[in-house]
Amino acid sequence: MAIVMSMQWDGVTAEQYERVRKEVNWEGNKPEGGMFHVAWFTPVGLRVTDLWESAETFNRFVEKRLMPGVQKVGIQTQPRVEIQPVHALYTPGYRAL
Repeated sequence: MAIVMSMQWDGVTAEQYERVRKEVNWEGNKPEGGMFHVAWFTPVGLRVTDLWESAETFNRFVEKRLMPGVQKVGIQTQPRVEIQPVHALYTPGYRAL
């Protein structure tokens, strides 16, 4: 079942996110089950919303790729993550930036 993952990671900067993005290379080496990713920043830190084919594929990505990259970059904090089943999905006009 497809899931939506919402992440709030206080204290993470845009520079740290870009370092993790480069290290993990999820755009060049697409993770199994990943469907959609959007990230933005608030004055408090990083926010992410993802769509995944399942919670299992998301958790595998976190364990095998994301957290090793986060550790390599030196981020010491942990995010708050919420995972819920997708009820509906509509993407009119979606195009990659």
